[in-house]
Amino acid sequence: MTKTAIITGATSGFGQACARKFAHDGYKLVIVGRRKERLEALQSELSQITDVHYLVMDVRERQTVFDGFYELPEAFNKPDVLINNAGLALGLEPAHQANLDDWETMLDTNCKGLMYCTRALLPGMVERKCGHIINVGSMAGNWPYPGGNCYGASKAFVQQFSRNLRSDVHGSGVKITNIEPGFAKTEFSLVRFKGDESRADTLYQDAEHLKPDDIADIILWTANTPAHVNVNTLEVMPTNQSWSPLAIHKNDN
Repeated sequence: MTKTAIITGATSGFGQACARKFAHDGYKLVIVGRRKERLEALQSELSQITDVHYLVMDVRERQTVFDGFYELPEAFNKPDVLINNAGLALGLEPAHQANLDDWETMLDTNCKGLMYCTRALLPGMVERKCGHIINVGSMAGNWPYPGGNCYGASKAFVQQFSRNLRSDVHGSGVKITNIEPGFAKTEFSLVRFKGDESRADTLYQDAEHLKPDDIADIILWTANTPAHVNVNTLEVMPTNQSWSPLAIHKNDN
């Protein structure tokens, strides 16, 4: 039988790349995002390959999430895969200068939004004794960097939430995976710097980076592993990225 994948944050970046990869692999799709025109364009493109349903949804809105998923057409209402991809970073200022509204938006999206989508769809997977939730975390959940403050903390939540989900669904046949990309170029930095293209582009200048297709290939491979195989966590960086040395501050004398 044809499998169904639900992808949040499908209007750009990893989510959009996943939609294309999963469609070409034969999955039916539910694509989720806030920008209706992009969802319509993606649906029009991929409907030539597979069945596609879209949901205009802000994952931060709890009732909207539950209503949207509970009212899915019958052909899409038993998803095999949920890709919790919707997320964002805002700002790169140190904590004592950070915008508190930005912090709250990151927590609402990266943590609460992921929670709402998971809680809406997980009971059905457990009841059916199959399904796979793939959370898109970040290496920032493992390794701190200046300015990462609340973003890194939100992705550490994704990591621990994924681990605890694995414990909760033990024996149910449901799989849980956390994918943790490193340095990647999507609209991520453009959002982080609130539309400042020059500042966003500077980050990637003269540096090889992960591309959306790289992560989408990994997510698709993870989703297609045999039923008895669970990839718990997968951290991936471009070859030219590694962990930073510990910082030492020396007093000026």
